[in-house]
Amino acid sequence: MEDDVCDSLDKMKLTSEEEETIAISDEGRREAIESCNLSLIGKFLTCKSYNKLAAKTTIRRAWGLNESMQILEVGPNLFQFKFQFEFDLDRILRGGPWTFDNQLLLLQRWKKGLTVGNIRLETASLWIQIWGGTI
Repeated sequence: MEDDVCDSLDKMKLTSEEEETIAISDEGRREAIESCNLSLIGKFLTCKSYNKLAAKTTIRRAWGLNESMQILEVGPNLFQFKFQFEFDLDRILRGGPWTFDNQLLLLQRWKKGLTVGNIRLETASLWIQIWGGTI
C-alpha cells in the first residue's frame, strides 16, 4: 500500500497555473499586517459542534456591528474579527464576557507573529458579584 501511495504521488504533476510563483511585495506584506492591527482573535470554549453562521450573526447583532466588522474563520473554531475603528475593538474587549449558545467566547488582540499554531486562548475576564459576604 505504501508503494501505491508513493507511485501515485510520483505521477502527480502541477498545472501551469499551479506552477506560477506568487510574489508578495514588501508593501503588500505591510498592508496585510496593517489590516490585522484592528483585529481580535476569538475561539468558543466548547467541544460540541455549533452553527457557525448563527454564531457570527448573533455576535454581529450583540456587538452592534454589521458591515463595519469582518469575521474570518482562520482555523478550527478560530475566528478573526477585523474592525474598522479602534473604539469598537476596545469596546468589545471591555464589554465582555461574550457568549453564544452558553459557550464562552475567548478573545485576544491580534499581534504581529501570531499564527494559528502559536495562539493560546486560555483566559477570560469575568465579573462576579458576591451577595451577603463580609470583606
